[in-house]
Amino acid sequence: MSSVTTAASATAPAAGHQELGRLTLEWFAAAARDLPWRRPGTTPWAVLVSEVMLQQTPVARVLPVWEAWLARWPTPAALASEPAGEAVRAWGRLGYPRRALRLHQAAGAVVERHGGEIPADLDELLALPGIGTYTARAVAAFAFRQRHPVVDVNVRRLYARAVEGLADPPATVSRRDLAGVAELLPAEPEAAAMTSAALMELGALVCVARAPRCPACPLWERCTWVAAGSPPGTGPARRPQGYAGTDRQVRGRLLAVLRDAHHAVGADLLDQVWDEPVQRARALAGLLADGLVVQLSPGVYALPGL
Repeated sequence: MSSVTTAASATAPAAGHQELGRLTLEWFAAAARDLPWRRPGTTPWAVLVSEVMLQQTPVARVLPVWEAWLARWPTPAALASEPAGEAVRAWGRLGYPRRALRLHQAAGAVVERHGGEIPADLDELLALPGIGTYTARAVAAFAFRQRHPVVDVNVRRLYARAVEGLADPPATVSRRDLAGVAELLPAEPEAAAMTSAALMELGALVCVARAPRCPACPLWERCTWVAAGSPPGTGPARRPQGYAGTDRQVRGRLLAVLRDAHHAVGADLLDQVWDEPVQRARALAGLLADGLVVQLSPGVYALPGL
């Protein structure tokens, strides 16, 4: 096991913190959303796909794409057998399409290294291309029912408020965060995995970034931030990223043409989606650099592998 794995996963839960986890788990039993990737019998591959799709994307947008993806590619081998461009096409308008390439790369590695089966070992999950600390821990916990702290933005915010008394968490997750959240988990792996899901759900539905629903929170009477009077954050306000007029919007329009075409596309057709040539060229260059688009010949472009 890695040093981070050892430090964060094997931490003995502190009694006071473990009570927070117990209360969250009780709340989850009554309040959890019925999401298909949480249902019994869901494969580790389906869990991995859900975790990658849910990054920075609302559940409502993910659901139909996840269902279509698993219907077409129910195993890593099924996805690995097709060109990467098909994964990009099937990703549709979920946003951040490099995630589709990462899933395709991970599927290929699973077939090559693990006989087509998602590995249960955390270090082996971390070694898959495009699979980071959060995703690996989420798969280990939710697919294999292991005791690992799973810390996304919602869990980090919940922990910052309930335990640290901070309105807003740091922007990145540290080893200290993993060790702290591990203290909220019960010792038994199955219960710990359920508690990890419960913490994420509570952060997503109740302990939200703006206007948290504190009276509805099962941790309200034990929350350090509430006990301190719910002081405002001290850091700069985080403004949501704009989209209209950005390179990201241009990239999305260029990629939409290639997804819909099902064949190579000439530059003249791409030129029609955005009037400003410098920004359009910059966006196309970014897509090429990211591997989302390939140039077949001068002025002719396609999705990778197609």
